[in-house]
Amino acid sequence: QVQLVESGGGLVQAGGFLRISCESPERALSDYAVGWYRQAPGKEREFVAAINWSGASTYYADAMKGRVTISRDNVKNAVYLQMNSLKVEDTAVYYCNADSNRDGNWYGEPYDSWGQGTQVTVSS
Repeated sequence: QVQLVESGGGLVQAGGFLRISCESPERALSDYAVGWYRQAPGKEREFVAAINWSGASTYYADAMKGRVTISRDNVKNAVYLQMNSLKVEDTAVYYCNADSNRDGNWYGEPYDSWGQGTQVTVSS
């Protein structure tokens, strides 16, 4: 397991933007592919975006494609999610998680354990 900590969420108006961060306090994040997920009230957690270990490959869910950009800085041991043109329906707790296959590629198989997430609230 790799412990990840999300931050940067907040309240933003519809049409606004926000960048949230995912950091690893204990391990080098460069060993892992990392994905962002979100969970809205009353809904299941869903995939948002992912990035491989080097940043060369990125993946996006249709719901936010074109409005989000995932990136990473392996020197800072962090992965970011830039979200633009936010909509009320983007309101959710956003989580990051590493791919459990540990070869640096994204297979869509996150670890079972999840962090606290960061709340993103978009107001109309």
